Amino acid sequence: MEISVTSNHIQITGNIKTVDDFQNIKRVFDNLISQNKSLVVNIPDSLSITSSVIGYFNKLVLKDGIELRLKIGNEELLSLLDDLGLTSTLKATRA
Repeated sequence: MEISVTSNHIQITGNIKTVDDFQNIKRVFDNLISQNKSLVVNIPDSLSITSSVIGYFNKLVLKDGIELRLKIGNEELLSLLDDLGLTSTLKATRA
């Protein structure tokens, strides 16, 4: 997994599947939310997302008041977020 940042846009390429992936995502996002209250996250090819990342994204939206917009490239991942009832909370759409 790799993360690149341009302003308030984050690109996460590769599969999000390890604890290290979560820690890297959290580190990058924690730095960004001090300056941005709205983030656009592009996840073009991950087949899954760990529960820790889902929980962290929920915390950002529901507790910290951060506006997240997830652009999901994989239909199965988008379907998973929909099954979990998170598409509206995380503003998840097809990339």
